[in-house]
Amino acid sequence: MTAAPPLSPQPSIDALYIDHHAWLKAWLQRRLGNAADAADLAHDAFLRLIVKPASRGLASGPEARAYLRAMAQGMCINLWRRREIEQAWLDTLAAQPASVAPSAERQAVVLQALQEIAALLQSLPAKASQAFLLSAVGGMTAAEIGSELGVSSRMVRKYVAQAMLRCIQAQAAHTAAGLRGMPPD
Repeated sequence: MTAAPPLSPQPSIDALYIDHHAWLKAWLQRRLGNAADAADLAHDAFLRLIVKPASRGLASGPEARAYLRAMAQGMCINLWRRREIEQAWLDTLAAQPASVAPSAERQAVVLQALQEIAALLQSLPAKASQAFLLSAVGGMTAAEIGSELGVSSRMVRKYVAQAMLRCIQAQAAHTAAGLRGMPPD
């Protein structure tokens, strides 16, 4: 009986950084068009690897690059979403008279809350997110939402309940983190 060849050892974070950081930063710069944003995201990608190492082997260069590219692509999408939210908030502020503008601290709190809500909605299935928004923001009935989404009213109620549960869980985590004096995850 022939023994299986030994698995190649996982490269260290140092080796991954040396071998792939410049490439990842260049890839991100082409994607983002901004050297500072590319450097920040490349740095953050390697921090993620330190905090939560890849679950699958990254022994070969192509495997490591594919993994880093996929991770960086998600980070780019998150950056673009945060910027869209921030721009929408800035546009809303610009449309308000200066006399009613909130303080800089209040603006930062609202922007943070908007980003947390967007992340929460992104974590839901698309139809659950849409149903929740149409109900909470649009004021539509379950029947109207069901017609819009092509699902039953019962399914709409299930989607909205799923979103509400996620909101309650997020609020509980936020409250618990505040009680410990730490920012929520």
